[in-house]
Amino acid sequence: MNQGKSEREERVNASAAVVVGIAVMCSRILGLAREVIFAALFGAGRGMDAFFIAFKAPNLLRDLFAEGALSTAFVTVFSKKIQNEGESSAWSLASKIATLATVFLSGIVLLGIFFANQIVGVLAPGFDAEKARMTILLTRIMFPFILMVSLAALAMGILNARNVFGVPAMASSFFNLGSIVGGVVIGWIIDPQFGPQALVGLALGTLIGGFLQLAVQVPSLRKVGFRFRWDFRWRDEGVRSVLALLFPSVIAGSAVQVNVMINSMFASFLQDGAVSWLQYAFRLMQLPLGIFGVAIATVTLPAVSRLSASGEVTGFRRTLSSAMRLAVFLTLPSSVGLAVLATPIIRLIYERGKFGPWEAERTAEALQMYAIGLVGYACVKVLAPAFYALNRRWVPMLVSLAAIGVNVALNYSLIILAGWGHRGLALSTAISATTNFSLLYLLMRFQLRGLESWAFFKCLFRCAASAVLMGLVVLACRRLVLNSWEGNFFEIAIILLILIGVGVVVYSLGCWFLRVEELKDILHLVVKKLQRKFGRKN
Repeated sequence: MNQGKSEREERVNASAAVVVGIAVMCSRILGLAREVIFAALFGAGRGMDAFFIAFKAPNLLRDLFAEGALSTAFVTVFSKKIQNEGESSAWSLASKIATLATVFLSGIVLLGIFFANQIVGVLAPGFDAEKARMTILLTRIMFPFILMVSLAALAMGILNARNVFGVPAMASSFFNLGSIVGGVVIGWIIDPQFGPQALVGLALGTLIGGFLQLAVQVPSLRKVGFRFRWDFRWRDEGVRSVLALLFPSVIAGSAVQVNVMINSMFASFLQDGAVSWLQYAFRLMQLPLGIFGVAIATVTLPAVSRLSASGEVTGFRRTLSSAMRLAVFLTLPSSVGLAVLATPIIRLIYERGKFGPWEAERTAEALQMYAIGLVGYACVKVLAPAFYALNRRWVPMLVSLAAIGVNVALNYSLIILAGWGHRGLALSTAISATTNFSLLYLLMRFQLRGLESWAFFKCLFRCAASAVLMGLVVLACRRLVLNSWEGNFFEIAIILLILIGVGVVVYSLGCWFLRVEELKDILHLVVKKLQRKFGRKN
């Protein structure tokens, strides 16, 4: 009995990953819809360049302090508190951290508003005076977003540690809904023609979305037993443990975000629209990344934290290796599919209103380059937090710094020397993410004296072979049926869905023929779900 329970705890909770994956997929689809609506209303020019740069500062801090460092550090310590000291001690820690986060981030918001001019000067040094003024205004409006969304991420960490995954994963969907509805309505009130001044409406909509992302989780927090109380007793061992993980986690989790920020700085010197092309492409790449990479990482972190706390090295190794193999199995075909179908996907999704064919082609070029690093992005999401569970917090930080250095060097080489423009920026980010994962993998393997490497590389090569076959088949089919851009939206959408379906079938058959275990695990899960569903009906 105990052995069966131990084995279940050591494996990635595939069922929970499916729940999170579905919730994150809804959020990513709504996030994509948000970008599509904004692209149709404002295009991909000066105005949207200003909006995206203005959003980068609070969004970067959100990724680092909230969904990155704060969430990772808190879940690690909170899970161990529950395991070793019980719920009462864990709830007390949660109130202390929530109080500290509120006070600290309120100060960050005030500083961001006051120094918006300097922040924009760093993020977009190539903007002209008029473009910079609009960016500064939008930055000041959106900076309070960091406080609301950070508290929302803290709530997500509490719920995840209590094995509640669905509601917090869906919370970001409410952010997208609030920012879409609020942004469009307020923007229309300000300027029915959706000129540059209507961008203020989008900024205010962002604040509405951030509030909704926090508010929707409050009932679930109360249900699991959390009651927030102001608690300023920060000289606490648990608080010190969270803060000790926080700083290296900020650096370690910053590689992708800082690289994207550096790309924006380089892009500000390119022609109008470059910032927007990169943003639209990165948003689309985040769809499979969120569905697969983030979902797997979300359910893996509490599990490896508990295994680390109980000293189960074998279980830790098995769980982490299983999670990485699952991430590879799911993201490799997504990477190849995005590269092969980049142009028709971008044109189908974005090309309307003020977003024309030329903008679509430039965005597709960026997407093809970003897709190269998708597997690396997803595996870093899974692997980096595991170091904090082992109390090796400085390792991801140093690796992240190395990855940022690689990105800067590649940016200079690909833009200044090779003249690749925005394509070089996207490619350098992808290579940097892959470098980040490779170094983390080698160091974790050394740390654990093994990481089931034979199983991992066997899965990687077999999935890669199946994905290459899939890509060749889909490319051939695309040239036969979608070589020219003809037909209405629904006809093209149906053709793309058929091509994607062909890709799924070819990849699945390849994995089946090559005996990829992750395919069998997922099929087994689906069969069990169907048996339970029809069993209840009978």
